[in-house]
Amino acid sequence: MYKLVKPIFFSMNPEKAHHTVTGGLKTFSKIWGSKALLKSIYTVSDPRLEREVFGLKFKNPVGLAAGFDKNAEYIEDMAKFGFGFIEIGTVTPKPQPGNDKPRMFRLVPDAALINRMGFNNQGADVAAGRLKHLKNKDGVIIGGNIGKNKVTANEDAVNDYIYCFHALYDYVDYFVVNVSSPNTPGLRDLQEKGPLMHILNTLQELNKKKPALKPILLKIAPDLTDSQLDDIVEIVTETKIAGVIATNTTISREGLTSDPNLVQEMGGVSGKPLTKRSTEVIRYLATKSNKSFPIIGVGGIHSAEDAIEKLDAGASLIQVYTGFIYEGPALVSAICKGLLK
Repeated sequence: MYKLVKPIFFSMNPEKAHHTVTGGLKTFSKIWGSKALLKSIYTVSDPRLEREVFGLKFKNPVGLAAGFDKNAEYIEDMAKFGFGFIEIGTVTPKPQPGNDKPRMFRLVPDAALINRMGFNNQGADVAAGRLKHLKNKDGVIIGGNIGKNKVTANEDAVNDYIYCFHALYDYVDYFVVNVSSPNTPGLRDLQEKGPLMHILNTLQELNKKKPALKPILLKIAPDLTDSQLDDIVEIVTETKIAGVIATNTTISREGLTSDPNLVQEMGGVSGKPLTKRSTEVIRYLATKSNKSFPIIGVGGIHSAEDAIEKLDAGASLIQVYTGFIYEGPALVSAICKGLLK
């Protein structure tokens, strides 16, 4: 079915296509029996798929990465496609429009996307409000990906992460600290050991004062050097956060074959060009840390084989986004079936 409608969506501007699809899904979901139909087609249920990671029980290891549902608008709808977990965001304390449009581009020959969205979202309070009134998340674990506003200076960034942590604490199952997007000026500077330790230690201290500890993870860039990855292992160990998400989008343009005018667009690349590098980062972290913390693998997963490769490299869970766009909603069930096989 998706192969029939994909050319229509791919004829649109990528951001417009996203809103068309999600808006259409919302409308379709209002039809009696539609959610049950989607669930029957796309959901694979089997106890062998269950995973317990950082104290949470996932019904399967396949998640929807942050960026698809920035404002917690589509959790009930996307849950019907069989995801074991859905990560909302990135959310910031204050609403912000993000970067100027156009800000997302398809590199079809490379099965990739370039995006420079810039943390466009309606703010942490709006996301929290939607999560508070969520009626049925269908056993899906919810993650909250948090970032800083563009206008917030790096020396004050910790306050933005604190705000988002407090706003979402009651409504998400785990947190992700995003300091690795290439689309907010200066954000990646927060990946340096000093500022990153400060942010994570501060959140962990707040976490300890809450009724229950919520897992806090760190999302990292694929462009880090081995010595920087060594620092990440040390930081995770010292701050005792729950784990790492590897990886965000890349600023590299190596090996791309698409139209040079598109390739030179500013932003982060996701999709198949990231498959190899993200797996390398997962394997390096798992080996260097002796698998002492869980890793969520994301980047270039377009098939069950890609997912299994990441799990074999040391990931405990995986996430999809660009692969979901290129391959369609059957990707989740295909991965689950591949794992069962």
